[in-house]
Amino acid sequence: MFLSETYRKIAAEGLWHNNIVFGQNLALCPLLAVTGTATNGLGMGLATLVVITASNGLISLTRHLTPNEIRIPIFVLLIATLVTLVDIIMNAWAHELYKVLGLFIALIVTNCALLGRAEAFASKQPVKLALWDGFMMGMGFLLVLVVLGAAREISATGLLFANASVLLGDSFKFLEVTLIPHYSGFLLMALPPGGFIMLGFIIVGKRLLDQQFAEKKVNAPKNSAINSKESS
Repeated sequence: MFLSETYRKIAAEGLWHNNIVFGQNLALCPLLAVTGTATNGLGMGLATLVVITASNGLISLTRHLTPNEIRIPIFVLLIATLVTLVDIIMNAWAHELYKVLGLFIALIVTNCALLGRAEAFASKQPVKLALWDGFMMGMGFLLVLVVLGAAREISATGLLFANASVLLGDSFKFLEVTLIPHYSGFLLMALPPGGFIMLGFIIVGKRLLDQQFAEKKVNAPKNSAINSKESS
């Protein structure tokens, strides 16, 4: 079953064009703080994904019951409730990861992207679209967290998803990989300055890809016109 144009557009916005980090430049504090490893990034990304998807759905579901004058406090209360539930669940079933992420789980409440999607999209759209938008925005943020964490972890230690079985459970042990054996490491990448440096490289890479896509889009009609002339 193929997605409709609307769903494809929402997916493209969340994953790439209007990505929380690349497009909106939000959530940089947790992004840089927890991405010392890909495992930490995956854990934080999954927690944020659950919260933003659920909050979008709840806000859309109750949009006709929410007084316009107090909608923002209501949105914040719903998001805070969901974050508290995620915080308790992680403490109970993923305690090691919970100890590593610490305060940053609770600080999901202050992530402007969640309130922004609630106000700009979920409060104005049906539940299915709101859930899809939340899921795609969360997936876009999760991918950036994992990619940045993986890049920093590999350059710092030569490992990938180190201690995944300890932090996420034994079922995630297959993720643990040693990519560069006997690597002495590059400590800077494990520290906050390394996060800024690596994020800069990733953003530059995305901008270069965007330029290539734009050039191909501009040149496509010209190439098709040339081909049609040659065939005639």
